[in-house]
Amino acid sequence: MELTGADFLSGLLAIILLDLVLAGDNAIVIALAARNLPRDIQTRAIVWGTAGAVAVRLLLTGVVVFLLELPGLMMAGGLLLLPIAWKLLQPQPNTPHEVAAASSFWAAMRTIIVADALMGMDNVLAIAGAAKGQLLLVVLGLAISVPLVVWGSTLLLRLIERFPLIIYLGAGAIAWTSARMISHDQWVSPWFEAHAWAAYALDVLLVTGVCLGGWLVRRMRERRQTTA
Repeated sequence: MELTGADFLSGLLAIILLDLVLAGDNAIVIALAARNLPRDIQTRAIVWGTAGAVAVRLLLTGVVVFLLELPGLMMAGGLLLLPIAWKLLQPQPNTPHEVAAASSFWAAMRTIIVADALMGMDNVLAIAGAAKGQLLLVVLGLAISVPLVVWGSTLLLRLIERFPLIIYLGAGAIAWTSARMISHDQWVSPWFEAHAWAAYALDVLLVTGVCLGGWLVRRMRERRQTTA
């Protein structure tokens, strides 16, 4: 799929935003895995472990980008993103991350790469959808956002706590990506192309439904907790 300059820029910004919002837990896991190593080895383990994690993420995303070209899978992927966006807006229990601290450089690298691959499937699916078949977008997005996530995870989490709007922007971006994936699926794209308004209506419906619905449910739960 050929992208115009505006489409390329919007896709790149969406990928960076998705990475920043979805990868906070991954950054914490990286820090926990290397926490018991000496300081000089700790830095190398984080750098090389992150590099390995990014390589695995690129491979997985490339595979998903290819698979999404098959009829029906783009729509299925878009539908799978909606629960991810919804969950992002719901209060999460304060459960500790069960990640054992590694005792050596290679053990830390292995822990980082495996943990990131297992925890990052939501990132892979969301980024593959936002990339619209352009692997270059994935590479650029990861190159920009991964250093920010790894080295600024604490600051990022504090910003999210202080400005909850960031979470809503991330959930909205996921819902928008979901709508784009659904409307571009080969099974339904001819209908959406014949009815230009429908794609924009789907964007508004999913983004509004996820963000407004998530906000309402969150408020209801908070009220129940205060009255309990």
